[in-house]
Amino acid sequence: MYLTVKEAAEYLSIPEKQVENMIFQRKIRAIHDGEHYLIYKDQFNMHMKQVEKYKKLVEEIMNEPAPEDIDIKDED
Repeated sequence: MYLTVKEAAEYLSIPEKQVENMIFQRKIRAIHDGEHYLIYKDQFNMHMKQVEKYKKLVEEIMNEPAPEDIDIKDED
């Protein structure tokens, strides 16, 4: 399935201009049909999986309780 620049920006939750810049920098593969850039959606699968994995990790860290007693000894 192919996406337009606008659809890809919505899918990735980033501005359209950033998607265009990534296309020009060849960070995103796209084809140009003479008028519009078309982006193959499946190239983002690994990226989306990594983002979800990172979100889970951050959530686990944020939900971890802080230690009650911090044993700090002042040597002075």
